[in-house]
Order: sequence, then structure tokens, then C-alpha cells
Amino acid sequence: MGDGGPAGDGRGGATGRVTGRVLRAAVVPTTLVAAIGLAAVVLNRVYDGDLLIRLVCGAALGAVLVSVAARRLPSWLVAPLSVAVMFGATAWSVRLAADRADLPGGFLDVAADAAGNAVPRLLTAMIPVEPTPDTVLVPVVAAWLAGLAGAEVALRAGRVLLGFLPATSLYVGAVCVVGPNAGPAIWPTVAFAGLVAVALAGARAPGPDPTVGLPPAVRVTVRVRATAVSAAGVAVVVGLAALLGPVLAGWVDHRPVDPRRFVPPPRVESLDENPLIRISGWALDPQRKLLDVSTLAPDGGPTTIRLAVLSDYDGVTWRVGATYRTAGRVLPEGSPGPGVVDTVRQEITVAGLTGRLLPAVATPRSVDGARVAYDPESGTLIRPEGLVPGLTYTVTSARERPEANLLGTADVPAGAEVARVLRVADGAPEPLRRLAAQLAEENGAPYARAAAVEQFLAEHYRLVADAPSGHAYPNLEFFLFGPRGGGGQRGTSEQFAAAFAVLGRLTGLPTRVVVGFTARGDGPVRAADAYAWPEVLFAGVGWVPFDPRPRPDSTPRPIEEDFRPAPQSPPPSEVPEPTPTPPTTAAAVAEPGRSTEQPGGRTPLLLAAGTGGLLLPGAALGVLAWRRRALTRARLSRGDPGTRVGGAWRHTTDALRLSGRPVGGELSATEVADRAGHALAEDTARAGGSPPGPDTARAEHPGLTELAGLLNQAAFAPGTLTDAQADRAGDIAVAYATALRAARPGWRRLLWSVHPGPLRWTR
Repeated sequence: MGDGGPAGDGRGGATGRVTGRVLRAAVVPTTLVAAIGLAAVVLNRVYDGDLLIRLVCGAALGAVLVSVAARRLPSWLVAPLSVAVMFGATAWSVRLAADRADLPGGFLDVAADAAGNAVPRLLTAMIPVEPTPDTVLVPVVAAWLAGLAGAEVALRAGRVLLGFLPATSLYVGAVCVVGPNAGPAIWPTVAFAGLVAVALAGARAPGPDPTVGLPPAVRVTVRVRATAVSAAGVAVVVGLAALLGPVLAGWVDHRPVDPRRFVPPPRVESLDENPLIRISGWALDPQRKLLDVSTLAPDGGPTTIRLAVLSDYDGVTWRVGATYRTAGRVLPEGSPGPGVVDTVRQEITVAGLTGRLLPAVATPRSVDGARVAYDPESGTLIRPEGLVPGLTYTVTSARERPEANLLGTADVPAGAEVARVLRVADGAPEPLRRLAAQLAEENGAPYARAAAVEQFLAEHYRLVADAPSGHAYPNLEFFLFGPRGGGGQRGTSEQFAAAFAVLGRLTGLPTRVVVGFTARGDGPVRAADAYAWPEVLFAGVGWVPFDPRPRPDSTPRPIEEDFRPAPQSPPPSEVPEPTPTPPTTAAAVAEPGRSTEQPGGRTPLLLAAGTGGLLLPGAALGVLAWRRRALTRARLSRGDPGTRVGGAWRHTTDALRLSGRPVGGELSATEVADRAGHALAEDTARAGGSPPGPDTARAEHPGLTELAGLLNQAAFAPGTLTDAQADRAGDIAVAYATALRAARPGWRRLLWSVHPGPLRWTR
């Protein structure tokens, strides 16, 4: 019995010493995992939810546990073993993130996409970032590697401070990725320094007590001093972190370095930057199916689907001007206006729509089934990979209906925040300014001015489907004031919306142009449903749409003399072709309004009658060839230099059409020139020349780019062309048409000269 107490005390002391060693051994791994977890906390400030924290902490814990479990293995074997386990843990993390984000596609496709795009998507993602496979892959892998390196250095080599270097680098990287998109991380920084201090204090290797054998008084003094020194060291580390942390964080806050500026967001093509030019092309093919729409909530009724919002206008082109950021399923919410807001949920399937712009009812709040990028300022969505037939996605939108009772007295905002939608580009024609001034003079309130512009356009102009595309200042001037019988005062919704927006800005209204579709219930959305409309921003109400198009079956009234400036010539791209007076033939007599008194006009007819009609086909071909040559001479020699440049351009586009490559009105002059160059290169190669290379088009006919530049100068700087430039344009057009014709087979060259198409083509 007497020996039981000391024995028990010995066993208890041994147990306590073992427990103490275990606890001391667990200090460094625990603090290392916690430090990496703090890096996840800092990074998660720009993420949605807490999934990222859980995945990163799990990766750190797994890496450290593998190193602890394999501490008896050779050091060269630990890294491959840990990396193998990392691949499994990362795959599980990717699977979990994909399931949470409800991404379509198989696991291998999702994982490959995440691995290939992880860094750019992380740095271009919209805040808050949704934890998807591509936005969690880099943090998870980095956390695992930091845990592996730190555990090996701190535990196996015993260099605790050096072992925290990977975790510190990860923490600094998280702060840099967040940048100015969140407040200073003061308390996490202090906590990180405290963890390092705790690890250093707890890493003291157990061994014999150095005070053994000393007198009790001296032993107590040595222990007190050692404890005080350790406490002072910890206090110094924590104090420095507390003092320097806010300073460094404040420096970052005042001089932010956002890594996102070094990674360009997704870019779009010109047709997506300015989809307004697609209106005329869609109008000419009204039955083309673009989308299939199924409205899930609310039921029934026409719905306006928005494709893009165009806020920037430079006098030539309306552009979206968006900065797209990769977004998750849930999009950031804005502040709704005072009107009614209802939820619209639609399932949309892409059919014939191309490009990257993703249609949705304004304003989208969530998108399922497609990876998107989003511009919050305009509310425009894109799919960076581009649209493909069969793509199906579900979009939930908050549709706002402005409060109509507030419009009559609502003002319009001003200042730097709306300068973008108030800017009037230099060079606005004086007739447009006069018209805007008179409409504003008679209507003082902002809403009254907007309604007056809407009514004026709806009453005086005709909506047609075959009007050419164009919304630069010269195009709008010709649309508003051009002769009604010469192509003026008629246009598609492109001209109506653009004219409203420009006139509105000239009267002090913040305006923009929107391109979209009208979905009449469930079913297909066709090209005929596409149109453009203007919107005006009212203070306290929001953006209000207007429809300046004339009502169906209405007859436009002539423009009042007060609004009729001096007669204007149409832009060169729209100049009606001068029609030479033809000789009197049987074909010519059949055309109303043709003169029958031209000298020599009866010769083909008399020859045909004298030979009993045997020479009639040859005579007809001769007449066609003569009229074609006369048309070319008229185009290239009659009128002012601008008109002649327009004629040279028409001669070039007719040559393309004769070669079987017509160009649409939605293409710019530069794009047409490039296409024409490639056409010549292909035909030359087919006729026996060398295969066309990437620069062959310009080498075959370098003057095409010059001709496109002269056409743009004629359209946007009328009156500045010289006769020499017009002659140069004619030489380029004739040389190009000759080269293109020479690449045809023999019978095609003959048919080229007598083809009646250029005599009847109106555009």
C-alpha cells in the first residue's frame, strides 16, 4: 500500500509528459493549417458563400496530415505521395464545386475547362465570385502545396519560421488578388502573426531541464527570465504586426494594385459591339428563326427580350462599350426603381442567332445552363465561347415597370455619372441641331421633350425593311431631311432609334439605344421580331423605353417647312445610281419614263426587223453591253467627287455580286474591302495561280483598302474629296473588276459583260 502512491505518481507523471510532448508536437501542424485557413478567409471576401474556405482548409489539413503520417518515410518519397493524394482531393473539390454551381457537361470536360482557364477566369470574374471549378482550382492546389512545403520544412527539418514562408506567400497572394475590392485585412493579418508566434513558442524541443542542479533560488530566477524573454518575443512579434499591419493595409487601400487590370476581360466582335447594324440584315430575312423561348413565369403575353444596350456614340457608330466580367449563376443586384418589379423566368434555346451576345429579359438576375460574362452598367450578357445552335439556358430577370404617374414631373439627372449617355459627338449637322432646338423650345419638361421627339418621328417617317444600314451623322441627316422620292425619310428601326437618341441628347436628355426582340408568348423568335428602341433616363424613375416607329398602316405627313433645311445629298453609300438615257429598243420602250428620241437608238431595232429577227439576240446582247459601259462611265465621271467615289464603290460591289459573292449592308467598307481582296485571291488561285496565303488578298489588289478609306471620307467628311481622289477611286474599281473578270472562264467573261444585273440592282 505504501508504495502505491509513488508508483501511481510515476505513471501519472509519465502520462503527463507523453501528453505534453503530443501537444507540443501538434502545435506547429495546427498553426500551419490555421495560417493557410486565414489566407482562405482573406480571399473569400470577394467570393460568394463559404465553400472556398471549407475547400482550402480541407486541402491544407490533408497536406499536413499526409506529411505527419509519412514522417518516417524517406523525404524524397513524401512529395510524390502527397501530390498523388492532392490530385484525388482536387478532383473531389472540382466535382463538389461543379455540383454546387449546377454546371452542364461531364466531369472530364468540366475539369479540363477549369484547368485551362483557371487563372484568367479567377482574375476576370465578377465580384462576388461564385465558387465554380475554375475559380476554386487555383486556391485549392496552392493551399495543398503550401501545406506540403510548410510541413516538410517545419516538421522534418525543424525550421519552423522558414516552414511558415509558403503559408505567408499564400496569404500575401490572397491579399493581392483581392486588391482594392475589399477593405484592409487588419485583424486576419494580426491573427496570422500571432499564429507564427505561437508556433515558434511551442516548437521548443523538449530535453533535460538546464536548471537541474542549480540552487532553488537560482533555478527560479533562470526560469522566470526565460519565460519573460519568450513572452517579450511574442509580444514584440504581435506588436509589430498590430502596428505595421494597419499601415500596410492602409497603404494598399490608398494605392490599390488590382491584378484584374493586367488580365483583359472577354472581348467581342464588331457585330457584338454594335449589333445595331444587324437590324437591316434581319429585316431582309424576316422568317429566319433566331431563338425558341419558353416562359416559365409569369404566364403568357408579349415579352421584350434585350440583346444589348448601346450607350456610346461617336458620330459614326453606336457601341455597347461594356467591360464584361466572368459571372456565376447569380448576378449582382442593383437598386430597383419606384415602379413595379416582377420576376420573369424563361428557357431560351439558340437557333440561328450568332455572335456572343446572350438575349435575356431586362434585368437578368441569374443564368443557369450557360457560362456567362456580365456588364452590370448596361446589363448586357455574353457567352465568351460564342453562341451555338441548340444551346439552352434558363434566365431569371427582374423586369421593372416605371411608375407612369411620376414621368410628367420627373427631371433628368446630370453630372459625371451620366456624362456618357449625355455626350453629343462633335460634328452634329446643323439641321439636326435646329430640329432638336425647336422640339425642345415647344416642350419644356424632360418627358414632354422625349414624347415630342417620339411623336415627330412616328408621324413624319416611313418604316421599311429594305433601307440600308447606317446611323452615322450623314445617314441620320439624310434619313430626317433627304428627299422622300430619293430614299430619304424612310428607314428601319435602326434609324428611328438612333435618330431619337441623338435628337434626345441634343435636347439635354440622357439616352441610349437598345437592340432586342419581341417574344409573342412561347415559341420561335424570328428575325422579323428584332428591332431597336431608344431609352431615356429619368431621375427617380430609371430608364424608360420609347417607340418612335410609326403605327401600322399610318401614312407619314410631309415635314413642315419649319423643320425642312436646305436639300441634302445622300451619303455616297446610298447615292441613287445615275441612270444613263438608253437607246430606243424594244426593251427600252417597254420601260415607262424612258426617252425614245436618242440618236442611234433605232439601229438595233431596224437591223432586227430587217433580218426577220435573226439578229435580235445579238442586238439585245449588244444593247446590254452598251448600257453596261454607259453605266460605268456615268458612275465614274458624273457628279461631284463624293458621288463619283460612291459610283466606284458600287462598281466594285457589283463586281463581287457578279462573281457570286454579294455583300450585305451590315458590313463596313473595310470589311467589304477585305472580303473583296480574298475573293480575288481565291479566284486567281483557282484559275491557275499560287494558293492564297494570309497576305495574298492585299498583295493581289492593295488599292481596295484605299478605296474603302475614300468611301468613308465621302460619307463622314463630305466636301473634302478632290477630283484626283475620285479619279483614283475609279481607277481602283475598274482595275479590280477587270482582274476579277479575268479570273473567270471564257464563257463567264462574256456573260460578265452583258449581265443585266447591275442595270437593275438598286443596292
